[in-house]
Amino acid sequence: AETVRGPEGADPASVAFEAVKEGIADGVDTVLIDTAGRLHTKSGLMDELGKVKRVIEKQALVTEVLLVIDATTGQNGLTQARVFGEVVEITGVVLTKLDGTAKGGIVVSVQRELGVPVKLVGLGEGPDDLAPFEAEEFVDALLT
Repeated sequence: AETVRGPEGADPASVAFEAVKEGIADGVDTVLIDTAGRLHTKSGLMDELGKVKRVIEKQALVTEVLLVIDATTGQNGLTQARVFGEVVEITGVVLTKLDGTAKGGIVVSVQRELGVPVKLVGLGEGPDDLAPFEAEEFVDALLT
């Protein structure tokens, strides 16, 4: 897959716009936009996130917005999910860092509050370390 990067300090919405534009020109069916590093306590970054989505929607339908939650995040994860959900319509959750000692129980509250499924879990740092979320396995791990 090709990576589109903007210059240092570039407007994230502009970079996302160019990535989608290139994806359309290349005939790809999926463009993944990573807006990592957004803190829910930083309103400027949250405004940027909303702008990224609006700019993309001028060219293409946004079909998936995944919120990535670190399994080591406690109750703060629910606050984070609420704020992100107010800015963009979240369609699912990715729970990362399940390869350590963290159990990620906060996603139960996030799922209940937002009504969106947990879709993927991160079991390492490599590109092949994302796996589909298996509810039964997750509950077993929570209880052990």
